[in-house]
Formats: sequence, structure tokens, C-alpha cells
Amino acid sequence: MENIGNEIVFYIIATVIIIFSIMTVTTKRLLRSATYLLFVLFGTAALYFQLDYHFLGAVQIAVYAGGIVVLFVFSILLVSGLGHNTETMKGKKHILGITAAVAGAAVCCYALFTQVFRDSAYAYGGEVSMKTIGQMLLGSGRYQYVLPFELISILLLACIIGGIMIARKR
Repeated sequence: MENIGNEIVFYIIATVIIIFSIMTVTTKRLLRSATYLLFVLFGTAALYFQLDYHFLGAVQIAVYAGGIVVLFVFSILLVSGLGHNTETMKGKKHILGITAAVAGAAVCCYALFTQVFRDSAYAYGGEVSMKTIGQMLLGSGRYQYVLPFELISILLLACIIGGIMIARKR
């Protein structure tokens, strides 16, 4: 009976994440989009808590839901006014956006179905520990991702510096 309850809660959380994800990218108001993103991140934290990954859930709330969304809101308020709407895409931009979304979904599906985690789950008895995932993500060997992790940190640093430059010009 407990498994059925967990499945029902999972499907409710997944539905909330899907709905708010769609609302995040389809709304024309930037501040509402950031708020919907906050709900998506809270839903992701709820999934972590349901899987008994309490540390990841706490990090999700503290870092992403707390820090990143606040950063987004401040950058939105610095760059544009509170009541501004985004412009609607027309013609080539709309087709290019759909093409990029389909290509991104294809890359995500490819990565999901060919990932090494799936193979290592069989080697570790069907379940992969957090330590193993951490070593695979931040290792420097084959199929390990310390270099992309560092490149993303440099990209985020460049975004912060760009935000400071924009704020100083205002």
C-alpha cells in the first residue's frame, strides 16, 4: 500500500513540475516566469526528498530555489521594468526555437539512454550510491564530467560579471 502512495505522490509532483515548466517558458511576463521556475525547483526538491536524498533536496532549495531564482529576479528588475512583457517570436525565430527545443530534447534523450550510470547500476547490485554518482560526475577519467563542470562555473562567472556591468551602466 505504501508503494501505491509513493507512486501517487510522484505523479502529482511530476505533473506539477511539467505544468509549471510549460508555464515558465510560455508566459510573457518575466517576473511570473521566474516565479514559475521557483515552483519547478521546489518540485524537484520534493522529488529528492521523496527518494530520501535529503542532502540533495536541501541543496536544491538553498542553492537553486533560494539563490538562483533571487539572482534571476534581481537581474530582471535591473534590466527591464516590472511591468514589461516579452516580445512574441514570429516567423524564422519561432521555427528556430522549435527546432532548438526538439534538438535539445533529442540530446537529452540520447544522454539519458546511453549514460554510464545505467551500466554501473548493474555492477553495483541495481542501486547506485550517492558517492558513486559524485565520483562519476566530478572525476577526470573517461565518462566523467569535471571539465564541463568547471566550464559551466566559468560561464556563470562571466554572466555575473556581465550583470554587474549592466547594472553599473544604469
